[in-house]
Amino acid sequence: MKRIITLSLLGVVLLLCSCKKYLDTVPDNVLSLDDVFKSRTNIERYLANIYNTLPNEHNQRFEGNENSGVWIGASDEGKFNWDFNYTTVMNKSAWSNTDGQVRNYWVNYYRAIRNATDFIQRIDGATATDFTTQEKTRYKGEARALRAFFYYQLMRIYGPVVLMGDDLSAVTANAGELNKARSSFDECTAYVVSEFDKASDEIGAPVQGASSGHFTQRVAKAYKAQTLFLAASPLFNGNPDYATLKNDDGKQLINQIADVTKWAKAAAAYREFFTAFVPGVDLYRVNDPDPFRAAYLACRDVILVSWNKEWIFGRANSGTYMRYDRTPYHDGTNGNQRGAGANGATQAQVDAYFMANGLPITDPASGYQSTGFSNFQSSDDVAPRSTFNQWVNREPRFYVGITYTNRTWLYRDANGQPIITNMEFSGNSGRSRSTSDVSPTGYIIRKNVYQDDATRGCLYLRLAEMYLSYAEALNESNPNDPDILKYVNLIRERAYVPQYGAGANALPVPAGQAAMRDAIRAERRSELAFENVRYFDTRRWRIAEQTDGGPFYGMDMTKNGTAFYTKTLLETRIFRKRDYLFPIPANEVLSVPAIKQNTGW
Repeated sequence: MKRIITLSLLGVVLLLCSCKKYLDTVPDNVLSLDDVFKSRTNIERYLANIYNTLPNEHNQRFEGNENSGVWIGASDEGKFNWDFNYTTVMNKSAWSNTDGQVRNYWVNYYRAIRNATDFIQRIDGATATDFTTQEKTRYKGEARALRAFFYYQLMRIYGPVVLMGDDLSAVTANAGELNKARSSFDECTAYVVSEFDKASDEIGAPVQGASSGHFTQRVAKAYKAQTLFLAASPLFNGNPDYATLKNDDGKQLINQIADVTKWAKAAAAYREFFTAFVPGVDLYRVNDPDPFRAAYLACRDVILVSWNKEWIFGRANSGTYMRYDRTPYHDGTNGNQRGAGANGATQAQVDAYFMANGLPITDPASGYQSTGFSNFQSSDDVAPRSTFNQWVNREPRFYVGITYTNRTWLYRDANGQPIITNMEFSGNSGRSRSTSDVSPTGYIIRKNVYQDDATRGCLYLRLAEMYLSYAEALNESNPNDPDILKYVNLIRERAYVPQYGAGANALPVPAGQAAMRDAIRAERRSELAFENVRYFDTRRWRIAEQTDGGPFYGMDMTKNGTAFYTKTLLETRIFRKRDYLFPIPANEVLSVPAIKQNTGW
């Protein structure tokens, strides 16, 4: 009987299975492909198995688990207290092309690509009697979109990749047949964009009752824009650092002359999406008499309320470690409100949020105070409390993102009483209580902490990110376009941050392309904090050597009282030019000579 198999790019034979092992249904412990496509149930399970490869970013404590990433701990936003997390190695630039964590995404995504290709080629011939031609076409489109999505993931992690197309290399293929070279980044982009377009046509109009977490026309068109946006960015568009990254035939894998029209193509793709799907998808809002609290609740709950109107795509039914990782230790409490709090925020990210008046803390007019204390009540505090002045009168998104000392916790204890987090040395979440389950920085990431560990949607992309990406693409291609200001201000207005040149307490419009570029980047950093975006932003902008290397600071967690609030050096990170991209796994390069290693590895 034929076995269902899948290959890594090297042709390593692996049994196709999911965590449910749903194909283990016949005496020889595998199910023939012919049998799979005779049954609607098995067809849907085969497709679900491909969906199962989508990364679960709620599991970043154990990076690589369900393809979870390193994106927060390896960015300038965050830090894990646990040395077993791979980001502690990456932040020293001590990682290697032989590491298993480097290989995981390459192998798992190519495995899923091969399975999706197999599904695409077989679904038209499915003999299940309760499966219509229209359904076959729609499912083929979903598989095609998944395949394109996995290529997109590979591209932003490794750069130019090997395009397999519709090739399903046989198990017995010899080394020569498998010896495929990497395509250029432009070729990868063209292929992925065309696949998303084709998938959109095949998927067709939305199906009544279709479940969240599936590829739809809307999702396919969104990722078409995301792919073009990535390709237009400086990392892949005229980057001389990759001048020597060539195939044996001399093909340049990353173009050496920046092409501004790539930004225009990305902007056009975003406009295409907005025209077709907005206002069906819209910015999430919450009604509250207090506009500051309404903004706080909207920016908090847009992540917590799965599949709300702002979500574009995510992974359905995802297990999570977020609650434990981001809930402070809270010694003396039990249950869900006692966590590890070991996923810390950096001082750099704390400082990146605006003041309530919309100005950065570096602006002399912002009102920022670096010392002293005030009696202050944030949006979710039960009463005014003595608060370090650095954390007073900040914008709503700051209070969404950061747990700091002497702040009321999100949820109450088992007796319904409020919990006050204290990360001073002897505090209920300080280092005297635990050396491992404690913040590494004196701050804890607060965003995306649900009340329990129930499975839920894992967000990948929402409309706010697309608005800011559109504004960036326009600023790089047509800096006088009025849509730039319009879409940045839409984000600031929802966040209750004074807008540029409009509304109450308006701020001056950033003067010129460079100033607007800085404004857009700052807006992304506040709006999309801890959403797995910053890691890729600093790399595609080619600024990670400045942002992700050098000294990182936090509070002094060895002290109590006012001494705790001293800015303290935590570590000095190392970021080298090679670190912009993951290396191609060493065994792939050794086994397939046509695959050239990324520069610096």
